[in-house]
Amino acid sequence: MFSKACEYGIKASTYIALQSLQNRRVSLKEIAEEINSPVAFTAKILHQLAKSDVLKSNKGPSGGFEIPKVKIDTLMLSEIVFAIDGNSVYEGCALGFNECNSKIPCPLHDKFVDIRDELKNMLTKTSLYELATGLEVGLTFLKR
Repeated sequence: MFSKACEYGIKASTYIALQSLQNRRVSLKEIAEEINSPVAFTAKILHQLAKSDVLKSNKGPSGGFEIPKVKIDTLMLSEIVFAIDGNSVYEGCALGFNECNSKIPCPLHDKFVDIRDELKNMLTKTSLYELATGLEVGLTFLKR
């Protein structure tokens, strides 16, 4: 459903949020290792997220990535998804057709519209804080 970049972006943002709640900045290498992603690919994703103001990047010996604590509770997954994939997850065809709408529907169009609406609702109502605290108490995991 999400692009691979978006999947890694959500994982990275969740890990960075957890570390930020503990007053830690994290390095690119640490993030890539934690989410099991290639370093160069992770760097590209984190750059996109920093450019979209989802997270902050600090250079230098004490640098790294962080998300301001005051922002973690109000930062919704929809913002991360939009920063990486734009609106494609809400607008794309279930079967990948270039043209698919109510006038020219694919065989799954009518059913997929409801699924996309539910997905959008979940993404706009789920905060990064919710995901990070699930990690913190061991209810969820970033890699298996």
